[in-house]
Amino acid sequence: GDQDVNRLIEEAKKIGYPVLLKASAGGGGKGMRIVYEESKLKEGIQSAKSEAKNAFGDTRLLIERYFEHVKHIEIQIIGDNYGNIQHLYERECSVQRRHQKVIEEAPSSIMTPELREFVTKAAIKVGKSINYKSLGTVEFIVDCNHKSISGKEEGNNNNRET
Repeated sequence: GDQDVNRLIEEAKKIGYPVLLKASAGGGGKGMRIVYEESKLKEGIQSAKSEAKNAFGDTRLLIERYFEHVKHIEIQIIGDNYGNIQHLYERECSVQRRHQKVIEEAPSSIMTPELREFVTKAAIKVGKSINYKSLGTVEFIVDCNHKSISGKEEGNNNNRET
């Protein structure tokens, strides 16, 4: 995607603050910055890009809405060469230090039957949409009031926003 600073600023305006800048080639919390207001965005972009380049050799960033009170839910999926995708239920990875999970809890204590059905079906849909043929994880950010959910698919070095 377009990594021009002005484009990132426009996207942040569309998304609304606070935003989370994330290194697209990243992991382990490196290249991540929370930005609460537009006046701090250029500085955050420069800082995140610099850290991403040092850690991953890649300055590309993702920008997404930052939710302050969330649970990090992961659904593991497995896909075969015949288009079959299965999920292996959820694990909660909300206990983190520097954006790196410390503890995984399964099953998640926040899951209702309806929420579990929603995220597992969504994870399978992600897998099927990319003809997934491996073992991977679809991650969801769930606000504590279950008012909104966002997620991404990880596996084989592919990150795709859902």
